[in-house]
Amino acid sequence: MAARYVYDFAEGHRDLADLLGGKGANLAEMTRLGLPVPPGFVITTEACRWYLRTGDVPDELWPQVRERLAALERRAGRRLGDPEDPLLVSVRSGARFSMPGMMETVLNIGLTDASVAGLARRFGDERLAWDSYRRLVHMFGTTVLGLPDEPFVEALRRAAPGGELDLDAAGLRSLVSAYRELLTEHAGRDFPQDPWEQLDLAVRAVFASWNTPRAVLYRGRERIPDDLGTAVSVVAMVFGNAGQDSGTGVAFTRDPATGRQGAYGDYLPNAQGEDVVAGVRTPVPLRELERLDPASYHQLLDVMSTLERHYRDLCDIEFTIERGRLWILQTRVGKRTAAAAFVVAAQLADEGLIDEDEALRRVSGARLAQLLFPRFDPGADRPRLATGINASPGAAVGEVVFDSATAVAAAERGRRVVLVRAETNPDDLPGLVAAEGVLTSRGGKTSHAAVVARGMGKPCVCGADELEVDPVRRRVVAPGGVVVEEGAVVSVDGTTGAVYLGEVPVVPSAVAEYFERGVLPPPGSGEEDGADELVRAVDRLVRHADRVRRVEVRANADTPEDAERARRMGARGIGLCRTEHMFLGERRKHVERLVLADTDAERERALADLLPLQRGDFVRILRAMDGLPVTIRLLDPPLHEFLPDLAELTARVAVAEALGEERAEDVRLLRAVRRLHEHNPMLGLRGVRLGLVLPGLYGMQVRAIAEAAVECASAGGDPRPQIMVPLVADATELALVREEVAAVLAEAGGALVRRLDVPVGTMIEVPRAALTADRIAAHADFFSFGTNDLTQMVWGFSRDDVESAFFPRYLELGVLADSPFETLDRVGVGELVRRAVRAGRSRRPDLEVGVCGEHGGDPASVHFFADVGLDYVSCSPFRVPVARLEVGRAALGG
Repeated sequence: MAARYVYDFAEGHRDLADLLGGKGANLAEMTRLGLPVPPGFVITTEACRWYLRTGDVPDELWPQVRERLAALERRAGRRLGDPEDPLLVSVRSGARFSMPGMMETVLNIGLTDASVAGLARRFGDERLAWDSYRRLVHMFGTTVLGLPDEPFVEALRRAAPGGELDLDAAGLRSLVSAYRELLTEHAGRDFPQDPWEQLDLAVRAVFASWNTPRAVLYRGRERIPDDLGTAVSVVAMVFGNAGQDSGTGVAFTRDPATGRQGAYGDYLPNAQGEDVVAGVRTPVPLRELERLDPASYHQLLDVMSTLERHYRDLCDIEFTIERGRLWILQTRVGKRTAAAAFVVAAQLADEGLIDEDEALRRVSGARLAQLLFPRFDPGADRPRLATGINASPGAAVGEVVFDSATAVAAAERGRRVVLVRAETNPDDLPGLVAAEGVLTSRGGKTSHAAVVARGMGKPCVCGADELEVDPVRRRVVAPGGVVVEEGAVVSVDGTTGAVYLGEVPVVPSAVAEYFERGVLPPPGSGEEDGADELVRAVDRLVRHADRVRRVEVRANADTPEDAERARRMGARGIGLCRTEHMFLGERRKHVERLVLADTDAERERALADLLPLQRGDFVRILRAMDGLPVTIRLLDPPLHEFLPDLAELTARVAVAEALGEERAEDVRLLRAVRRLHEHNPMLGLRGVRLGLVLPGLYGMQVRAIAEAAVECASAGGDPRPQIMVPLVADATELALVREEVAAVLAEAGGALVRRLDVPVGTMIEVPRAALTADRIAAHADFFSFGTNDLTQMVWGFSRDDVESAFFPRYLELGVLADSPFETLDRVGVGELVRRAVRAGRSRRPDLEVGVCGEHGGDPASVHFFADVGLDYVSCSPFRVPVARLEVGRAALGG
């Protein structure tokens, strides 16, 4: 049986999105719902994958297309390209996931020199016919033949400086001729007069667009698989450019920027489909349609309500009105900002459309992280350049750049930039990725710039029409004649739409302040920006995550201040307290004395001086985390990190000798530094090795922990210290240290410490430890994976060196999908973690297992740790809310 590559809208539904693409599946679903959708059919993603494999379409494709087109012609009562009364169609790409990098729509396929007069007769409007024809030639040249857009834009500017609406039918006819000359000049061919050739070339162009650089870039950023392919929707044309009783628009069932309920969107009278998204004219707000065409407006509201209830989510809807008749051209679950994601999820739960579990699945830790970033200080006094449409919220500061290539090059040099354009198009995607924020002088909330920026979580202001953007002279002219040259710094407030000259200071976000203070804002306190509703939505969903999670969240904290902050953020303990930070500053001299000690007595005096300092540190941290576990890692880094630099000390001693000065202490210190010097100290005398080689060091730290616990408990507290031995590679190392720890605990804390039951465990950060985890578990009460060092050792990467050296090239070549220091490498490092958990618990079923590398706060990594059965993840205090949300989502399979 021949493979099937074409489906009529009436034959599909939304569950076929893998086959029909998101756009085609939703057109089919709306057809099933009885909504006013123009008739059409879908060419499947399987046909695209065939094309990508072979470079040609399947043999069965065109016979199937002709069969479906014949049915479409019968339904419409017109034939494709008929000179008397032509059927025209649009060709739209539509992958499984919405992708801004894909090919733009081609409208009016079927128009030719012979059929343009027939279209004019049907509408009684010669201008409409020639306007439609010039659009087709323009789109065909840029989208199908791949010509640059600038010559077409310049030809239009010469013909109509004020825009295409200034042209009558004769002017548009002349513009079509000019466009066709551009095709001949740049592509070596005239515009095809065979409607079937137009359709064939357009479909092939859609297939080929799957692998354009901008599409590949977007898929890489969004982690969309490369082998999905795109479907093609072929839809009967309806005409929004048929006069003032016609138009085109995009509607959202809720505000995609804030989540507020209501009808939001843009409308352009007397325009065709792509005009709104392209941003070539600034539209009117959707509510203006109620005045222009009340019947269509209220019918649209009914459609919006139907679709939101059916999809149980915020919907993005494209529509056209042709002489008072409403047509729905597309719907999809709408892209939204991080703030809107939380607000909408909470609202839908309140309305009973989804439950709280589903609401939690619809948000993410990555989105929550965006809400923790600072915002502009509303009290700052900075000159305002202009005010546009607040298309995507947030605060962006950067140097003005006017094209994508400049934005990318500047970002690669570490500079922050704001991409400024009259309007953006899909070719600007690399610049949008590189920029901190986006500013356009044209377009609205549904323009290309707005939609892409929202999807990326980047601030965007659109439609700032007070600004004259001059990309040729590389400058912006603002009201009052203020000139902003390329390289000048501007601040873009995507929340309010304001654009400022210079750098505006920032203040904490409302969400960050909530986590810091733990107090909800009173209702209505953030009416203007919706901050109170947002904070309440975040609070509700994070608390629900706390209820359903199976993995605890702890924090990496080394000071009482960090511990207190982590607790306010919702941490359920400290998973990593690094003690090396406690030996810096004024305490460094005690470490120098320890290293320089020639006798046991000198070493013991140095340790005795460090003991009360360490004890004080631990008392304050245990008090801050009273009642919660505090995992204290014994000293890990090499001792040379606490000593003077070898080269600097050598030079100092040499200068002193040359001057005949006595520097006995420096000479003595130099000998010690040389003795401890290592070519690769990260793989040398550190961690447990240091504890075994330098007598008394770990004993002093354990004594300080025990005495601190006794002091806290005696004061009525509930201290819960855990002692972690770092860099263990062999079970014997841990066994030897554990003997010393047990002896010191018994001596220093006595019965009270025994009652507290201080667990002793190890940090799994050496591959050998992961491979021998069953043996090590015989001496450990817990494991904590130090995934930072484990990643370095598994990959053979030095993090400090490789991230700027060759990681960008590795990511570009596809060797790495992500930095393994940001998102856990599941295949290599993850497999060691999985094996170690399994082996450790085979020896000790009650073994507590956690992770304390920064992967513990990465959303994707958190799901892996939950899957392998870890008891907790630990991360920096700032990332605790993100981890809390993600462990809840992981429990739900979100």
